[in-house]
Amino acid sequence: MDIEATAPPATVVDARAARRVYRHRLPVRVMHWINVVCLTVLLMSGLNIFNAHPTLYWGRESTFAQPWVSFGARTTSAGPIGYTRIAGHEFTTTGVLGLSKSPDTGDPTARAFPGWATIPSTQWLAMGRHWHFFFAWIFVVNGVLYLLYTIVSRHLKRDLVPTREELRNIGRSIVEHLKLKHPTGDAATRYNVLQSLTYLIVIFGLLPLVVFAGLAMSPRIDAVFTGWVDLLGGRQSARTLHFLAAFGLLLFVVVHVAEVFIAGVWNEMRSMITGWYAVPEDHARKELRP
Repeated sequence: MDIEATAPPATVVDARAARRVYRHRLPVRVMHWINVVCLTVLLMSGLNIFNAHPTLYWGRESTFAQPWVSFGARTTSAGPIGYTRIAGHEFTTTGVLGLSKSPDTGDPTARAFPGWATIPSTQWLAMGRHWHFFFAWIFVVNGVLYLLYTIVSRHLKRDLVPTREELRNIGRSIVEHLKLKHPTGDAATRYNVLQSLTYLIVIFGLLPLVVFAGLAMSPRIDAVFTGWVDLLGGRQSARTLHFLAAFGLLLFVVVHVAEVFIAGVWNEMRSMITGWYAVPEDHARKELRP
């Protein structure tokens, strides 16, 4: 997950035009693309694992009769349908959730998430676990390295923690985002308050939660370090928290990518590949030109 992809601070100014800044240093760019690969594989392999038992519970045990979320398929007089049940409320989701076409035969197959969204595309729990655990450790190591980098470079304290003035103006920032307005000029070279708060929530909230909830599902780790799983409400609660945190990260990625397209996909992508970013022109200054 890139924590510097939309508006980090400028560090070096291009003297030729004074409108280009060196936005992302090489370590950040490398860690960003590692996270892109890791998160993609983790999400898709995680869905394959989830398909083996597409039901979520809360507590220490699987209360099979009372899951709070479940996906499945059943036969009706009109034919097979897929359904999603949340807190006792059922929704028909045929073709997407519960029942979708098999990637091998093309026939309707009962599975929570469709084959195009999983790794492997067929239901293969053992292989899905291999993919998931391998890339999970890469993701964790990469995340620790990124955190150390932000501390050593003082990026965390200098750029991610919003000032009191920025917090007071959060309402204006929300309105500007709703209007799809993005900063220009000097303001485009640093984080806005919504970005700072979002990144802090992701770094110190969602990411630690998804990692520790994932570790809590391992009986081997629980046997070595006992008792701490109960802090998450039990193993089934940890599985639910892991699922919810993963989809929280997915939501962050979706919004992040949407913002990249709105702000200018080529300029944003170039900055994450080469490091150089063309600063959008300040409209106020443009209007003052003779």
